[in-house]
Amino acid sequence: MGFSTWMDGKIKKMRWFDVSLVKLGTAAIILMIAKLWAPLLSLDWYWYLILFIVFAIKPCMIVFSK
Repeated sequence: MGFSTWMDGKIKKMRWFDVSLVKLGTAAIILMIAKLWAPLLSLDWYWYLILFIVFAIKPCMIVFSK
């Protein structure tokens, strides 16, 4: 059993609010990193939009595929 198989089994046991808590925890750690590393916040707004689009492509393809 590989790590991916083990992790898939664990994720299937999670409820919707558990997933939301993971998302909030991730957002909090990213904000902490941004606070500690100031150059991250000096980027223009469109770089954040580009990163969002790049990171959102695969999940959106999975959600909206038949």
